[in-house]
Amino acid sequence: MAEYLLYFNQQWVGDHTEEWFRGRAPLALGVVDEMKAAGVYVFAGGLEEGGPVHGVDPTGGEVVITDGPYAETKEWLGGFAVVDVPDEAAALTWAARIAEACGWPHEVRRFGSQPAIE
Repeated sequence: MAEYLLYFNQQWVGDHTEEWFRGRAPLALGVVDEMKAAGVYVFAGGLEEGGPVHGVDPTGGEVVITDGPYAETKEWLGGFAVVDVPDEAAALTWAARIAEACGWPHEVRRFGSQPAIE
């Protein structure tokens, strides 16, 4: 089994009415419930769009924590799910289902191998 990140950037969501979003939520939550029932669910969640964001930078010799994102960017993470599936085909299947339920594009990336701890 391998873990995959299924994610979207907030800018991919597009402009929609509150009613449209309320109609999508049960669809997306239904796919999450299906992930759980299939035993592939690890975690899923959307990020607060207006919530606090902090940058943490250790590159100057000491750790500096600032308000706001670390890097200036035009896109930011909107939400994600982590699934533990047998292969890439299964990850893509779940990504297609959650993207369709949400109504916006997603990307899929496999997590790297964990380093051995001695």
